[in-house]
Amino acid sequence: MESARCRAFLESAERGSFKAAAEAMGYTPSAISQLVAALEKDLKLNLLIRSKKGVKPTTEGMRLLPIVRSYLAREKEMYELAEEMQGLSVGNLTIAAYPSVATTWLPGLVRNFQADYPHIEFSIMEGVRQEIFQHLDQHEADMGFLAYAEPMDYEWIPLADEEMIAVVPEGHICASDDSYPVSRLAEDQFIMTSWGNDAEILEIFNNSHIKPQVKYKTYDTPAALAMVRMGLGVTICNELAAQYWNDHLVKLPLDPPSTVTFGIAYTSEEHMTAASKKFLDYAVHSLTRPAE
Repeated sequence: MESARCRAFLESAERGSFKAAAEAMGYTPSAISQLVAALEKDLKLNLLIRSKKGVKPTTEGMRLLPIVRSYLAREKEMYELAEEMQGLSVGNLTIAAYPSVATTWLPGLVRNFQADYPHIEFSIMEGVRQEIFQHLDQHEADMGFLAYAEPMDYEWIPLADEEMIAVVPEGHICASDDSYPVSRLAEDQFIMTSWGNDAEILEIFNNSHIKPQVKYKTYDTPAALAMVRMGLGVTICNELAAQYWNDHLVKLPLDPPSTVTFGIAYTSEEHMTAASKKFLDYAVHSLTRPAE
């Protein structure tokens, strides 16, 4: 099986047309079409549905996409290892991460890593837990930075514990207190992140047997914090997510307190590229904090 055929199929399926795939690979649309047709002939399967609007994967094509990504990732690993054996460090890294990690830890980590390995290119994919897991499952990301929660079906390296906090408007009744009672969530208008599926917040609700007054749902924490600042309600997040939000809102420890463990998830070190292994070691060395 030729990797060019696999790449043509993958690019076409992800970009929705032979023309877009051709631009990404530096081929002509006709050449891309021929490569995909050759792969279909080899596999004796129809992989793409062709139409005037473009192409999209068939059911069989959708099932094969993760395997094709894995196959191409192993090919990339082989070339990067060969380059490393020649004394070079080249390649690219795709990292999936919570927005809080992408805006706090990763910029400095990438900057310092690039000082040692300037030829490695980075792609950062921000997302909530479900999206990070999907990127790992689909072999779209080399590793994911997120908070631990069960089930965790990946290799896991803990890095640091972060306290969960309540964020309230300046005029809130608890704004001058030392902490925010979790029991108040039954009274205050609550702004929920991750479209209502934030695992860390849901665990707090479950542990406290509280049914909050969820008034608003947002995708990510910055949107929720902006709404808190406008007096629309309160929210809960980890300290890392609110690190750069200090104006016109108040951050309070929860009562009872709650923490989450941030770390790195990945599918298998055996299948990681040389660049991925280097970055994993670098991240663990740079970010690991001892438990208090």
